Amino acid sequence: MIDRIVIDPKICHGKPIIQGTRIPVARVIGYLAGGMSFEDIQRDFDLSLEDIRAALDYAAELLSEEQHHPLLV
Repeated sequence: MIDRIVIDPKICHGKPIIQGTRIPVARVIGYLAGGMSFEDIQRDFDLSLEDIRAALDYAAELLSEEQHHPLLV
């Protein structure tokens, strides 16, 4: 699924996007977090279910590679 995500410095300042679009992965994740359904995103942005899942997979991969430190309160 990751082959559906591309990074091109000429598109959206090099942010990861859904291939063949100008829709950033972060926007798709944000819409999901905001309560939009997969169906809403598919309809509103002409994305496939596989595109949306690829965005989620990409975000999950980034999180799994990050180092986590407790917040100081």
